[in-house]
Amino acid sequence: MLIILDRDGVINQYDGHYICSVAQWQPLPGSIEAIGRLCRAGHRIAVATNQSGIGRGLYDRDALGAMHERLNQLVGRAGGCIDHIAFCPHHPDDGCTCRKPLPGLLHEIRDALGLKNLSGSIMVGDSRKDLEAGLAAGCRPYLVRTGNGRDTEYHLQKRPLSQVNVFDDLQSLTDHLVMADAS
Repeated sequence: MLIILDRDGVINQYDGHYICSVAQWQPLPGSIEAIGRLCRAGHRIAVATNQSGIGRGLYDRDALGAMHERLNQLVGRAGGCIDHIAFCPHHPDDGCTCRKPLPGLLHEIRDALGLKNLSGSIMVGDSRKDLEAGLAAGCRPYLVRTGNGRDTEYHLQKRPLSQVNVFDDLQSLTDHLVMADAS
């Protein structure tokens, strides 16, 4: 199964401020190990991340590439592999078709991996726009409470989305998925 992860707040720490360098990019406890476990259990992993800091001039594609290189190194050491990283570099006012909640990044992942569709895939995020992008692309939406997840969970009580599964973090979601695979 393909599992698509948002980056900031799901894989790495995120407090609402832009992460502009490798030095600022810090994985959440257990997230890298969780990705490794998912891979070893036979799942494919992709990342879909809005990175408007590029469009805002706060960092460039080289800085983002260095962060993603570090992510790939850590995941590799944990016995995993990220099959594709899709990112939107645009400012929110640019009117692009890739910025979540639109499904453009997920379509990029689908095409890069040679898939016909994303049905049966999972989209894991910490924000409503992650979940909406996943639903629009045909994925099952999973919310984690890390990053913006607790606020998102609170707001989903007022404006619910269908079929959203909620877990404390990527590690607890991984426990659930790996146990489901075993049964």
